[in-house]
Amino acid sequence: MSTAVASPTFVRSDKVILVGSLVAIAAAGVAHFGGFNAVLAFVVSAAAVCLLASLVGRSVEQLGDRFGPGATGVLQSALGNLPELFICIFALKAGLNEVVRAALIGSILANLLLVLGLAFLVGGLKNGTQKLGSERARTILVLMLLSVTAMAIPSVAHWVHAPVEDHEKTFSVIVSVVLLILFALSLPFSLRKESTTDDAASSHHEEPRWPVALAVGLLAVAGAASAFVSDWFVVALQPAMEALNVSEAFAGLVIVAIAGNAIENVVGVQLAAKGQSEYAFSVVLNSPLQISLVLAPVLVLVSVLFGFGALTLVFAPMLIISLLLAVILTALIAFDGESTWLEGATLIALYCVIATSFWWG
Repeated sequence: MSTAVASPTFVRSDKVILVGSLVAIAAAGVAHFGGFNAVLAFVVSAAAVCLLASLVGRSVEQLGDRFGPGATGVLQSALGNLPELFICIFALKAGLNEVVRAALIGSILANLLLVLGLAFLVGGLKNGTQKLGSERARTILVLMLLSVTAMAIPSVAHWVHAPVEDHEKTFSVIVSVVLLILFALSLPFSLRKESTTDDAASSHHEEPRWPVALAVGLLAVAGAASAFVSDWFVVALQPAMEALNVSEAFAGLVIVAIAGNAIENVVGVQLAAKGQSEYAFSVVLNSPLQISLVLAPVLVLVSVLFGFGALTLVFAPMLIISLLLAVILTALIAFDGESTWLEGATLIALYCVIATSFWWG
């Protein structure tokens, strides 16, 4: 167990993230309150969201093994979804329900196809065939498949006009509560330590450079700042979509999803490049798992409690079909315990095809 250092040490990348976050927040504030061009305000606020997500990731990283690798991974995924949570809440408040639905599916797709594909591609090209066969990774994948199936059932009931179709709001609330209970039941497994080759490799990592108080403090500041920046992001989103002629589906599926998942976009690929394929696989999959088990259910409950519009778990057929295909393909690739750079390229190609199909709506 690592001990807290006496005083913080900032390497160059730390300074880039800290200074970049401050500059981006200031620029986003000026663009928002100064009445700047909507596209410029949108781009600047999106950059601020990404940098704040990176700051959250760096702060959690500096907590090191103080809370254990399992707890740190769960904490990183949970806090990494904070910007997306705020964006979706403000989007619901603005009546952009379709953007939120597309963003939820898009976040899962971005992690399963784009980020995991990049991890497989970069790690495979640099290190050859990668091993993925940890017990934790397999369990995460099974939970991912089960939770996505549960999310899809209200949509299927709607498509076939089952009797429950007349009670979609109530049914979505019930499914959301069940998914949250499943998440709570999965925590003991996620938090326990697991002995893997990656755990052995992690013993060679550098000691945390920041004291616990600084890491936790920056987490709190980044979380609070994310709330403000997410509001500015959503305010600029709708006029930016109109100016760029982008559909709500594409904006949610691609733009909001990628902006809200900056941590996994960077961390997962970096871990794979370092040869820590099992750890990278777990980190990348933890985020979509928490989206399906926590973020989507919480947003459904928030929409009901605060009257932000009737957000249900009824998604468009194309969204659900794309989601199920992505999960099944990921499972087929991962269950043999290995991955190659070509499989990574395939996942990225599929993501590009799916994203393009939503450009027109």
